[in-house]
Amino acid sequence: MKNIAILGGGNIGTAIALGLVDHAGWAPENIFVTRRTTDRLGGLAKKGIITGTDNKEAVRSADIIILAVRPRQLKELISEIKTEIDVNRHIIGSVITSYALEDILKIIGIPVKLVRIMPNTAISTGESMTCLAAAGENADALGIIKSIFDRLGTAMVIEEELMSAATILCACGIAFFLRSIRAVSQGGIQVGFHADEAQLIAAQTARGAASLLLGYGNHPEDEIDKVTTPRGCTIAGLNEMEHNGLSSALIKGIVKSYDEIAKLK
Repeated sequence: MKNIAILGGGNIGTAIALGLVDHAGWAPENIFVTRRTTDRLGGLAKKGIITGTDNKEAVRSADIIILAVRPRQLKELISEIKTEIDVNRHIIGSVITSYALEDILKIIGIPVKLVRIMPNTAISTGESMTCLAAAGENADALGIIKSIFDRLGTAMVIEEELMSAATILCACGIAFFLRSIRAVSQGGIQVGFHADEAQLIAAQTARGAASLLLGYGNHPEDEIDKVTTPRGCTIAGLNEMEHNGLSSALIKGIVKSYDEIAKLK
């Protein structure tokens, strides 16, 4: 089992660590998570995951290094650890938005094996949609990383030029769908359910809807047609939502997020 260092124990770094231990069969002692202060890493430590503030120590202990800091912190982090990077041993995975493979390699200054990774926070429950990209010479490293993230949901290899789009659909997409579930829950409260009941019904129904697409590979409209009858309540509700811009609002939100991503460096 390879040792993994996650440099940046924020929301996504913590989620990856939890997913590895709880759903991918990783031994907690083979994971080292760092953060400037460890006060928010207590939950990981209780699981036996190694935590600390020393990025160099984490790199020295690792076979795979996952960069999970904010974009503005990347250069400082690489400056700190670059003397510890071993091109013959290490694979580096970056979950950092807006930094291309070429950009990261220039900052590192050595030809290390590098893979871009874009998961979402559902990785903590083993249900992430993760997109991966790497240059051709890093095919072996890409295969290793994919084999890990396949255990944490679904991993898809894409062209690097699509990584910004993947960030919006995979990472931001969690928030978009959660807000949609929240809206359905609020509607459920208005028509008679208690808040906890409405949330459970909305969340499980959303899971069921997704399972229909993933299980059968059908287009969403094929499944919608199965529950819409002439003059029925389902089509009346759908049409009211569309008249008020449901699909348009979602598409505009995705495009707006995509337009903002270039500003994150």
